[in-house]
Amino acid sequence: MAPLRSPLSRLFTVLLAGVLAGLVLAVAALPGNLLLGFAAKSAFGSYEALPEALRTPATPQRSYLYANDGKTLITTFYDVNRSDVALDEIAPVMRQAIVAAEDRRFYDHGGADLRGLARALVANVTGGGTEQGGSTLTMQYVRNVLKTDPGRTAEERAAATEQTVGRKLQEIRYATALEQRLSKDEILNRYLNIAYFGSGAYGIAAASQRYFAKSPAELTLAEAALLAGLVQSPEAYSPIDGDADAALARRAYVLDSMVETGAISAEQAAQAKAEKLTLHPTAQPNGCTAVAEGHDDWGFFCDYLRRWWLTQPAFGATVQEREQALRRGGYTVVTSLDPQIQATAQQQATDVYGYGNKRALPIAAVEPGTGRVLAMAVNRHYSLDANPDGQANRPNTVNPLISGGDSVDGYQAGSTFKLFTMLAALEAGKPLATGFEAPSRLPTRYADEGEGSCDGRWCPANANPEWMDGYRMMWDGFGRSVNTYFVWLAEQVGPEKVVEMAQRLGITFRADADAAFAEHDAANWGSFTLGVAATTPLDLANAYATVAAEGTYCTPLPVVSVTAPSGERVPVGDPSCRRVLDADVARAATDAARCPVGQQSAYGQCNGGTATSVNRILDGRPVAGKTGSSERNATETFVGFTPQVAVAGMAANPDDPNDFVGAAVQAKVIDAVARVVKTAVDGKPVRDFTAPSRELAGDPQRPR
Repeated sequence: MAPLRSPLSRLFTVLLAGVLAGLVLAVAALPGNLLLGFAAKSAFGSYEALPEALRTPATPQRSYLYANDGKTLITTFYDVNRSDVALDEIAPVMRQAIVAAEDRRFYDHGGADLRGLARALVANVTGGGTEQGGSTLTMQYVRNVLKTDPGRTAEERAAATEQTVGRKLQEIRYATALEQRLSKDEILNRYLNIAYFGSGAYGIAAASQRYFAKSPAELTLAEAALLAGLVQSPEAYSPIDGDADAALARRAYVLDSMVETGAISAEQAAQAKAEKLTLHPTAQPNGCTAVAEGHDDWGFFCDYLRRWWLTQPAFGATVQEREQALRRGGYTVVTSLDPQIQATAQQQATDVYGYGNKRALPIAAVEPGTGRVLAMAVNRHYSLDANPDGQANRPNTVNPLISGGDSVDGYQAGSTFKLFTMLAALEAGKPLATGFEAPSRLPTRYADEGEGSCDGRWCPANANPEWMDGYRMMWDGFGRSVNTYFVWLAEQVGPEKVVEMAQRLGITFRADADAAFAEHDAANWGSFTLGVAATTPLDLANAYATVAAEGTYCTPLPVVSVTAPSGERVPVGDPSCRRVLDADVARAATDAARCPVGQQSAYGQCNGGTATSVNRILDGRPVAGKTGSSERNATETFVGFTPQVAVAGMAANPDDPNDFVGAAVQAKVIDAVARVVKTAVDGKPVRDFTAPSRELAGDPQRPR
């Protein structure tokens, strides 16, 4: 903050003059070195007695979010736009300019310049010209720290700028105590990192970027003088938001002061004064709606990261503390977002449905074995901008359409849930070769009086009887997506086991009806295997990633690393994984999942699939997956995975579940997801899936 330049009340200055009158008379004739000693040895206090914030600064800084390359900036979060830099990262002319502008005797006093204070008091009491403050850089630093200290109450922070004799004396006492321990360079560095330069920029790093789009190390003499001049009255002098002519006049004053201090020559000052004011104003992005230009699709991932952050105890005991840590803690966050995979996912999502389409294709990509979220795309702009009448979520929305939450329960995933039935059966000891003569319609034990029931029983049917009916095992039952086979299989192991398996792999029931069914009546939820519960692309991709990782479930993770301003790593970036399936069970499920995508199982039992184009798109690279069509093609889903990535895409209308997307879009969804998988594995070593044991494969001989 600037020195005390705001108009002081006459009463305050008279009182302060009276308190310090004796000091002024006593020291007016003393040499500078004796004056310094007087200040340092006075009863103004010790360094150890200083508030913690002055001894160990906790000044607010913005946090940076980068993509997984550690270089691509996604956005920043801040309440106060500032970021600390070391003194050697600040141009020498900037250091010289701020001293000349604010405290010419900085290197001569001991924290409180009594001569300067005396001059200011005389000028203010007598009304002789412009009002002066007499605050040194050290005193200004004290004031800035105390008024921004997050550890203090709002009342305590406000007291740091009160116009009272007590506050001024405390400021002097704290400043002299600081100078007993810290070097002048340390104090100057701290000051330059906290001073307000106007236009929302706190600290020299933010100011250099805000006004000139450069680092403080690159500042020229003219630029440094301009910035130094802003500190006295940041809003009035700001050439962006205030008075450019006033800023130039103030720049000239600083340059003249630099000549008087010997920092520059008169010729250098004249040349700098002649330079035209050339600004390159840049606005630092703040929050998820201000991601890098042209990448508003990154906002959905950013929002997911922020929601994750608010659940992490490492950043505070409460949600409010964690939010404050994100906006004031100065963290460097390397996220898991892969810009290339994200770009492909976004392109594919918008190729299927445009931004204005009422239907959406949310896509999520997850890394098996770590749970790191690599991409989150949807054909919507992450924006608070208004939408046309009647279009609640298009083309702009900040709702979590990909990850779920708030009012977003998710979408029916159809036959992709057959994976959970197969896993439950394999875990129960039933091999892949478990056979059943699958009929066109299967009367079940579950009561159902609705249309299409069979004598009061739920009676599911195969979508394509000619292609699906007949003797099936898990391989071709999964490959051809035979409803009656999997409903029968779920009956054999118990629907409650299937529901439990889905939950074990991370499927969350956000819809109240689904949650109630799972908790109270899972044993009668026969239709669960057909994907009637709502889920999200992220949950689904991560569940399949668990199978790709041979049974190791990892909690979805949006970060690679989080580093505090001190350089210390915060222990939140490591994957949180646990084994939830026997590896052989996962391998067996994967073997069957080769069938839908047009590849062959290790036991040669694939004989048809619903997504055979995937094999061609992946150029024969080992891949597995599953399609899913909910009843009457209300939604269309595809999940594809390799050992390195799992990707899920779900076509649906987020605002109207009765707007059925239709079967025609299925091929496009399959193609979109497969191309995201291809981008994710391009350039990586080809990894094959491990074949399951003969015991879990069983005897695939069909009965004659």
